[in-house]
Amino acid sequence: MEVKLSVVIPAYNEAKNLQGGSLDEVEAYFKKQNYSYEVLIVDDGSTDATCELITRKIKDKKNFKLIKNPHGGKAIAVMSGLLKSLGDVAIFTDMDQATPIDQVEKFFPKFEEGFDIIIGSRQGRSGAPLVRKAMATGYSAVRRLILGLPFSDTQCGFKGFNRQAINGIFPYLLSTWEKRKIGGAAVNAGFDVETLFLARKKGFRIAEVQVSWRHVGSERVQAINDSIEAVKDIFRIRLNDLQGKYK
Repeated sequence: MEVKLSVVIPAYNEAKNLQGGSLDEVEAYFKKQNYSYEVLIVDDGSTDATCELITRKIKDKKNFKLIKNPHGGKAIAVMSGLLKSLGDVAIFTDMDQATPIDQVEKFFPKFEEGFDIIIGSRQGRSGAPLVRKAMATGYSAVRRLILGLPFSDTQCGFKGFNRQAINGIFPYLLSTWEKRKIGGAAVNAGFDVETLFLARKKGFRIAEVQVSWRHVGSERVQAINDSIEAVKDIFRIRLNDLQGKYK
């Protein structure tokens, strides 16, 4: 079956969001569309009722599929879903729908213009705590200085790729694939940065578009620890590049 759009949704202990109707929002949106699509929900070894709830919700929905992974962190879940996707283009988005699924409509014109990768940008980040805004500003400065990435927001969990970009980038990431001790809802902040760094290195065209976003409070986000790991990843990526490891 030819698929125009694949949607990859990583899931780790998402029972609360599922019970709140987040997946229903995705289903409702696609019921209104007249193009072919698939929704791949990649469970990252959840320890709550996530898989049970997803299985129940997608029963008899041929366009929805659950993929079960051992716990490896959000980045591994996203990459495995993208690499298994069938769409001409694929996006990944968060289960909590902080960026609503309908924002994908802003991506299609850019793909038609010939861009390979479209990244959502959360301009202003209304509702986010001040400490997270401050850390995001600092992280952006380090990212630009060390890796030369010109984007205003590399960390938005709403990005799209054409098939050439998926096959040309994700099998070749280094820092993201390496084995680390994963605890809880690990976000692997360096994943987005390494993806964009390698994409630019390989000559893929990248567009950044503003998307709607709302702050969804979560005890999973550990701002200080996540920021420290993210900065470490920046230096890992630079070292990998200096050593000629990226192919």
